[in-house]
Amino acid sequence: MEDTYLTIDAPSKGEYKDRGSKFLAYAFPINTEADWQARLEEVRKLHPKARHHCFALRLGLDKNYFRANDDGEPAGSAGRPILGQIDSFGLTNVLVVVARYFGGTLLGVPGLIAAYKGSAQDALAQAQITQKTLEAVYEVNFDYALTSNVMQALKQNNFTLLAQEYDVQTTRIVCSVRLSSAENSLLRFKAAASGLHLEQAAQLEQIPGLQWRLLRVG
Repeated sequence: MEDTYLTIDAPSKGEYKDRGSKFLAYAFPINTEADWQARLEEVRKLHPKARHHCFALRLGLDKNYFRANDDGEPAGSAGRPILGQIDSFGLTNVLVVVARYFGGTLLGVPGLIAAYKGSAQDALAQAQITQKTLEAVYEVNFDYALTSNVMQALKQNNFTLLAQEYDVQTTRIVCSVRLSSAENSLLRFKAAASGLHLEQAAQLEQIPGLQWRLLRVG
């Protein structure tokens, strides 16, 4: 299972000028549809007098979710060149918005393609590109008597402890593990924490004194 991807770790800016027109590009890391919509609106408010706010994005590990919007420019002259640069850098979970101020001279489709490509390329070249790994995050509740076993099982199976809460009789923890190994790691964790063989743990939907559930993947 592929569980790593390239993205940018912080917003960045780029610029391109041609015959009086100015193209201001903004690249953002995003994780959801709501993220990119909010970022797009942010650029629109930042540049309310810009004639166009063209954008493109790619989202998700499989990279199947994407948008490319020309915002009134000739079809294929803005959104697609921007998306092409996101793909050229091999990125996902990224939005690039380009605000254009018209300089009075028509650039033609080839000129527009070069401008939107160049501004997006500049913004992404300024960004810090990072490789991220998807993790499965679990909530685990267990009887206090199992504390030693649980903590040892976490360590042995490469879980990261994220949070821990104590009660009189039970303990709640939140932990994570790399997504590609999550199924196998969880099985080994359950067996080690409860003192069962792997075959026994695999056959049980519930284990006395030990409950777990997947919170999220991210």
